[in-house]
This record gives sequence, structure tokens and C-alpha cells, in this order.
Amino acid sequence: MSTPPDPAAGACRACGAPLRHTFVDLGLSPLCESFVAAEDADRGEVFYPLHPYVCTACWLVQLHEYVAPEEIFSEYAYFSSFSDSWVEHARRYADAMTERLGLGPASLVVEVASNDGYLLQHFVERGIPVLGVEPAANVAAAAVAKGIPTEVVFLGPGSAADLVGRSGPADLVVANNVFAHVPDLRGFTDGLATLLAPHGVLTIEVAHLARLVEGNQFDTIYHEHFQYWSVVAAERFLASRGLRLFDVEELASHGGSIRLCADRDGGSGAPRSARLDELLARERAAGYEDLAVYQAFAERVHRTKRRILSYLIEARDAGRRVVGYGAPGKGNTLLNYCGIRTDLVEFTVDRNPYKHGRFTPGARLPIRPVEALLEARPDDVLILPWNLRREIVAQLGDAVRGWGGRFVVPIPEVEVVEP
Repeated sequence: MSTPPDPAAGACRACGAPLRHTFVDLGLSPLCESFVAAEDADRGEVFYPLHPYVCTACWLVQLHEYVAPEEIFSEYAYFSSFSDSWVEHARRYADAMTERLGLGPASLVVEVASNDGYLLQHFVERGIPVLGVEPAANVAAAAVAKGIPTEVVFLGPGSAADLVGRSGPADLVVANNVFAHVPDLRGFTDGLATLLAPHGVLTIEVAHLARLVEGNQFDTIYHEHFQYWSVVAAERFLASRGLRLFDVEELASHGGSIRLCADRDGGSGAPRSARLDELLARERAAGYEDLAVYQAFAERVHRTKRRILSYLIEARDAGRRVVGYGAPGKGNTLLNYCGIRTDLVEFTVDRNPYKHGRFTPGARLPIRPVEALLEARPDDVLILPWNLRREIVAQLGDAVRGWGGRFVVPIPEVEVVEP
């Protein structure tokens, strides 16, 4: 007998089928990038269910839309340029795509969700015309200050047609870390297709569902991420919008991502790659079209929560001071799902001055500059952006070693790292 659809889940935003099956239930959580200002510290916050479902018709994992994107992204606390490794990742991408597509002064590169210009700056350095599309006005202003033309707009078929009318179609359209962030998935993807020149290429970088599951990365689930992509689901969906997936790369960024390469009905002339077929075969063999694989994930998440709390409780009972490093969205999911407050982690630090003096949503850990960690000299430094562990240990290792401290990484399992 089939499981009836959950009326709270609604229909799949990719294919329209009713949603019936829970992926994992992480309880209630506030919006992960809604950092609390000091003057609001005595006020309440709204918590929403953090409960993704899996569609067994097309295998897209997705969260219900509780808050409109305009409320989340019109002003945003994430500035890409504060991660040195991410800026370097963008530079390597610009080098590779410039050579692969033969881009030059007569070309146009458009990035959707272009943030503070972290990527487009590398094309500008090569004399290649660019256009950023960024809905967060505060972040777009940082790009404009770097000399990167940026439109403050949410992408859809209408806004895309307007951009093409004013700037022309793009030889390369880039969508990095945004394909998970749009609840109007069909309209957004139609907008991406509209931006493309007939011969143009679209690249999409998005966290890989297989890495999320296999790496136990439950903290990458939050309300700003409306969907979670396997290549199986991505190929099926892109084809439904007139886009041909012809290549895929597996990337280390953000704990394990995929770069999807597509065009409009074969217009780029690029052949279908063997590595695309190989990865699709690997996903199917691993069970990403089998409900049992998705349902097994939840128990591992519950077990990890217990282990994180056991470690923190034991550390505090032993008199060890624990301070966090970073205030990323993923960290806020972890803090709230595990119920971690200032009795377990005193405060956290971040390189982004926008967050200084604020508090993490829900858990209300104070966010301070990195210098505050160096002054506090804690016994344990809990790395919340665990995907940047190497970068963080390299930056702070000598200092932490000097006072006899150590690093702790919570995902995929609790691990103590001696600097």
C-alpha cells in the first residue's frame, strides 16, 4: 500500500508529484543567515520546521517554502570574498572556462547570484565583459565598488529577457551556489536558459546530495537551501526545461559539490562526456533511486547529535573552555538541532565584520572578531565551517598550538585535531 502524501509537504517543485516521504526531520530552526543584532537580543525569533522530503517520482530532495526569497536574500550576511580558498576556486574556474570557450573582449559572462564579485573580478582582469545579477543590495554594492556591473534583481524569465534586451545574450552563464536557493525552480531555470546565447554554456555549481548523505552533512540543510541535488535529479529536471546536461565535474568545495555543464538543446556543440555517464551510473548503483537509502540517513544524523553533545558536555565538565570558529549557515543548523547554547560554547568568531556584535540565530552565541579567540585562548576551538578546516587550521594552528589548545571538527563525526 502506498504512503499517502503529507499535506504539510505539498507537491514536488520540480515535477509536481505529491511528496510522501521524509528525508530527515531536524526539528524547528530560525533562518540560518538572520543574525540577531544587539538591540534585538531581548526579542523573540520565528522558528520554522526544518523537515526535507524526497520525491520518489524524480528523486529531488526539498524543503517546503516557509519564507519568500525576498525576505531571505534582499539583504544577506554572506560575502564570498571572506573565504580565500573560495576566491582561489573562482580564479581557477575563470582560467579554465576562458580557455575552454575561447572567451575574449567580444564575449559576455553573466553570473547569477554574483555576490560581492568574488568570481567576475577574475574575468574583468582578463578584459572580458561581465554582468552580475545579485538580489541582495548590500552584497551587490560591494561588487559595484570593485567596478563590476551588477543588477539588483531576482532572476526569472521576465527579468532575464530584460537583461538580454539591454546587455545581449551570454556566452557563459554561471550559477554558483544558487541552484539550491530558489523555490521557483522552474521560473529561475527558465531565466537561466533565457540568458544564454544559442551557442552559450551554462554552468551550475551546487552541493552534491551524495556527498551530503555519505559525509553526514546534515548541517548543510537549512531554510535558504530549498532543494538538494543528485545528478540523477538534475539531468531529469534540466531536460524538462529544454536544457541538455552534457558534462559534470566533482568538486571538493563546500564539502563536495558538482559542476553541471548544460546548453540549450545542444547549441554549444559540446559532446556528452563519459564522466557524466559514469557518475550517473555510480549514483544509481549507490541507490539514489531507492527510497531506503534516503530513509537510512536520519538515524545516522540522530546518532551524530548525541555524540556532539556528549563531547561538549564532557569537555565542559572537565573544565575545558570551548569557543567556536565561524558563523556559517551550516553552523546555525548544527547549533539549533543539537541545542548548543553558551553554556557549552562560549562564543564564536568570524572574519566577516558584518556579523561582529551580532548573535547567531536561535542559539544566540555572540559573534566576535577572530582576535577575540586569540585573546581568550580556549582549550578547544570548534570549527563550524568544517569544509574550511584546512584553511582555518593553517591560519590559526601556530597560535592554538602555542597555548596548548586543539581544534574540534563536528562533521562527519566528532574529531579532535591537534594543531
